[in-house]
Formats: sequence, structure tokens, C-alpha cells
Amino acid sequence: MLSLPAWKCPEWTLNASQVNTSSPEFIEEWQKRIREYLKNVMVPVPVYGREKKCHISKFNLFQVFPVLLALCISWLFCFVLTVTNTLPKSPMAYGYMARTDTKSSVLSQAPWFRFPYPGQWGLPTISLAGVFGIIAGVISSMVESVGDYHACARLVGAPPPPKHAINRGIGIEGLGCLLAGIWGTGNGTTSYSENVGSRMVIVAAGCVLLLMGMFGKIGAAFATIPTPVIGGMFLVMFGVISAVGISNLQYVDMNSSRNLFVFGFSIFCGLAIPNWVNENLEKVQTGILQLDQVIQVLLTTGMFVGGFLGFVLDNTIPGTPEERGLLAWSQIQEDSEETLKTSKIYSLPWGIGTKFCTSSCTRALPFWPRLAHRGDEVGVSQLESEPASGKHLLRVTDTSM
Repeated sequence: MLSLPAWKCPEWTLNASQVNTSSPEFIEEWQKRIREYLKNVMVPVPVYGREKKCHISKFNLFQVFPVLLALCISWLFCFVLTVTNTLPKSPMAYGYMARTDTKSSVLSQAPWFRFPYPGQWGLPTISLAGVFGIIAGVISSMVESVGDYHACARLVGAPPPPKHAINRGIGIEGLGCLLAGIWGTGNGTTSYSENVGSRMVIVAAGCVLLLMGMFGKIGAAFATIPTPVIGGMFLVMFGVISAVGISNLQYVDMNSSRNLFVFGFSIFCGLAIPNWVNENLEKVQTGILQLDQVIQVLLTTGMFVGGFLGFVLDNTIPGTPEERGLLAWSQIQEDSEETLKTSKIYSLPWGIGTKFCTSSCTRALPFWPRLAHRGDEVGVSQLESEPASGKHLLRVTDTSM
């Protein structure tokens, strides 16, 4: 654990021409580096098996549970400091936010059981600014999710996802945003590139979260996590997210001055412009209240500003396909269409896609894998039989975007 007593962005970022991207709530950060320093440490743990019965086996504990361990250890450490009154009790004193009893009233007031239901916070409201704001966020999330899917596949050694799998993932994210709005959570859903590995683990974790949402005391217990611990977790988690997003540029020629300008200008504007607009809202006035709200929402959304500028610049500044990384991405997509492994990984569960892929009702669904008998049919997957050593192997190819 690294204690950063007064962590914040450098003073020069406070100038009007720069940007302070630190969150004001988490300027007191205690950073965690458990995984990077202890990832090769094997921890002996008791294990039970049918053959060896009870025995001791070594396990990469810090590599498998880095976030959970760091969170629990930091939380426990803050609890000990709170019980022993090592941390100050005055809200104005430095170190008070590390106490675990600053939000104890939330735990005492939370009900034991509460069933969430649609419309629990009242009828939904619709505003022009809200619609444009969520559309900007959703479009940015869609672009980011496509990169997440490829990054997750690359990290776990799976083939790049085919088109129907990407469409299915984007559709589920949209459905999640719709359900989140109905239940009144206040935020949408998107993919996180660090959640990779077993799909059953993610499904089980989702079920656990659903149950925890019904038991108010359990959910309120997490509200007692000290702010510095959350800030330290944010440093690592969001740092990984940012790094994985930038890793999608590995196929782009970053020695090109064109690409360096597009990338640097878009990133910097995505940070600086929202900060400037937030501090100068009175300068965004057209005389029409609704239009002012739309402009303010869009210009204060960093994802929209950076993504829009990057999109415009990348498509208007001349550049070769190789320089822009288009050839490399095309080759990756072609390589992902070669074996049955792709079909097994990205097909629908329980053989649903195979049973109904020839149905006329599913041909119009962009997220459904389909069989094709003509190579020019758009959006279909083709199964071809190839003889090999007296046996027949099936090769799955996706013939379109």
C-alpha cells in the first residue's frame, strides 16, 4: 500500500489552458500495488480432492484476487485504525475520511430486505438535454465496447469475436441500459475489459449482486468502505481500463505525425474542453434554453468531445489504410473466421444458434449466427466440410460485416 497524503494533479493543470482531471472526492488516495509486486508469490492453501483428499497446494492468490484482497486488507486496516482512534474524529482533520464509521448511519437506517421494482423513484421524465446526453454516452460506449471485446479475446487467447457476437454484446448492453433506467439506477451499463476469463464466473457474480441488492444491510455495508480505499481502487481499475483502450491502437502506425496529431489532439480536447465548459457555463448561451442544455451536456461529456474530434480528424485527414491500421484489423478479422473454435466460443448457448440458424425468422436478426450456401449473402456464417485424414472437419467462416 502506498500512502499519497496529498495526491492531486500538478499545479500547472489548474490553469485555464490545462485541465485538472482528478476527482474532487478522491484526492486522498492510498494506492494498491498488490498484484504487480506479489503476482509470482505462491500461497499455500488447504485443498480437498477425491484422490489426495485434504492436502496443501500452492496457489497464485494475489494474481487471482488482486482487487478483492487489496480492498479487504485496506478496509480492515482502516477499521483497526478507527477502533483504536488512531484516525482523527474531527471531519476537518486530515485522515478523517479514512475512518469506517463516517457513514455508519447508512448501515443503521438500511432495511434488512427490500425488493427493487420498476418506477420506484416515480415516473420517468424525458428532456431534450437528457436524451442527447445519454445518446452521446451510448455511442461512445458502443465504440469502446467493440475495442473491449477484441481486447478481452486477445488477453484470454480466444479468436477475435465475429460480427454477430459483437452485435449481440452491444444489444445486451442496450438492454441493460433500458432496464437500468426502468429501475431508476441513474447510470447505464457497459463492458469492462478487465472482467475476462470464465463466463460462468461473471454470471455467478451477477446473481450474487442481484441478491445483495435485495438485502439492504449487505449493500449498505459496502457504503462504509472509506473514500481513500475507493480512490485507490479507482487508480488501478481505471488505469487498466485506459491502458486497454489505448492498446487498441497497437495496429496503428504511431510513428506517423498524422496519427500522433489525431490521437493527442482528441485526448487533450476531451479533457480540457469539458473542464472549461463546466467552469464557464454562462458563456454557452444561445437564447434558447433547450439548445443551451444540449450544448452544455455534449461539451461536458469528455467521451463525446474526444470521440467526435477523433472521428472527424481520422476520416478527413489523408492517410493510407496501412497507416490507419485498417489493413491489420481486416487481417485479424479474416484470421478469426477459420476454425470451429470461433463457433464454439461465440455461438448461442445450449445449441440454440445451430438448431434455428436456418429458420427464416432468424435471418433478419443481426446477432444470430446463420448458415449460408452463397458466399455473397450478407451477414451469415458459412459451414464448410473439409476432408482431413479420412474425417470431415467443419470450418466456420463469417462472410460479411
